[in-house]
Amino acid sequence: MGTIKSEVAFQTTSASRVKFVRIFVFVVAGMAGLLFGLDQGVISGALPFIAKEWELTSRLQEWVVSSMMVGAAIGAIIASKLSSGIGRKKSLMIGAALFIVGCLGSGMATSVEMLIGARLILGLSVGIASYTAPLYLAEMSDKDARGSIISGYQLMVTVGILVAFLSDTYFSYTGDWRAMLMVIAIPAVALILCVLALPESPRWLASKGRFQESANVLSSMHTNVEIAKTELHDIKENLKVKQAGWELFKANKNVRRAVFLGVLLQFMQQLTGFNIIMYYSPKILSIAGFSSTEEQMIGTVVNGLVFVLATFIAVGTVDKSGRKPALSRCFAIMAVSLFVLGLCFFGLESGNTSTWIPYLSAGMVILAIIGFGFGAGPVVWILCSEIQPLKSRDFGIACSTMTNWLSCTLIGATFLTLLDTLGSTMTFWLYAALNALFVYLTMRYVPETKGVTLEKIEQNLMEGKKLKDIGC
Repeated sequence: MGTIKSEVAFQTTSASRVKFVRIFVFVVAGMAGLLFGLDQGVISGALPFIAKEWELTSRLQEWVVSSMMVGAAIGAIIASKLSSGIGRKKSLMIGAALFIVGCLGSGMATSVEMLIGARLILGLSVGIASYTAPLYLAEMSDKDARGSIISGYQLMVTVGILVAFLSDTYFSYTGDWRAMLMVIAIPAVALILCVLALPESPRWLASKGRFQESANVLSSMHTNVEIAKTELHDIKENLKVKQAGWELFKANKNVRRAVFLGVLLQFMQQLTGFNIIMYYSPKILSIAGFSSTEEQMIGTVVNGLVFVLATFIAVGTVDKSGRKPALSRCFAIMAVSLFVLGLCFFGLESGNTSTWIPYLSAGMVILAIIGFGFGAGPVVWILCSEIQPLKSRDFGIACSTMTNWLSCTLIGATFLTLLDTLGSTMTFWLYAALNALFVYLTMRYVPETKGVTLEKIEQNLMEGKKLKDIGC
């Protein structure tokens, strides 16, 4: 890193220009979330047709789903080095390019092995995007809007899922699963073109000694020059820490605490059971009693629409009501809804043919989606981008993102097996119990960080405050 210069030039930017730059940054970076959501959603509708055409066992279906997550875990590790070395902007471009390759490869696969390989490539792209985009958005946001901005990224994920569900439904009438998998490459092309015009993160530029460029970006994001100067000063102060990444993790127990919290948050998010609803939505609706493909696809679209609407709640409230209350409510709602869903399946397995049971089951699925949409879905990504110290932020977020995908792999690769061994009732009661545990863990370890600068959160962490108090 170069020597920190004491003087750099700042420019005054008009309010209209600042507004345009901010909107452009947040929309384009959020498009990475769209790709994430498209891939999450598309396999749900395509899998039944793939399984039928190739006569796939439950185990092979699990591998088709979870292979993307294995690739994403690897992609998150690669993204740590990539984002630190060449910057957030170029990392997003590489992720989008890999997404195109993975989509086309999936659609043209002639065997399940080829499909799994293509989905591994897709996973690499999603891992890079899911690591880089929230990090970039956190570094480009004001402290008072950071939660809403990163929730906006999660909103784009939900929009991607909904668009994929709609696309799947359109192609389901002909059973063209190849078109389902290939058509989602189109937004990735648009992302590459838009990312070319994005500014680089001022924090990354400063970490490379490029302080004038950092000042230029900060000037374009603020109408008040003094605010831009103060932000660059705070970044410089953080850069005085000499260690980074793994070395800082080994040397500093407070950094280890932050990494532990990020890992815990991602485990909690994935083990809610939400992703089994997204990846296996037609299967769950089938168990609930909706037997036709049309009913299952319509139900899947409704689930996607509810997810989008629920995430709108998070965008509007997370910087007002806070992160911690949203998480606690989320886990409580999901615990209740999945427990009742298990009761419904118990009734069905016991031979109860009441017509209200399928509709109550569908209602509990929707309630679980609402809870996740305004809670763990966006809030975990917000917290993971906020709690890591600047000098080890790449390393810390890489650990939490990798955890997200490893635990997501565990979920995707075991759900059908759990259904075959434990049955649907015990499977959903297991997830209900985990959500009840997560309410306790949230109260004990999770901090409230709304309205607090990244630098202040880091200062509290390094002073040894309890994890739940580092946002105070």
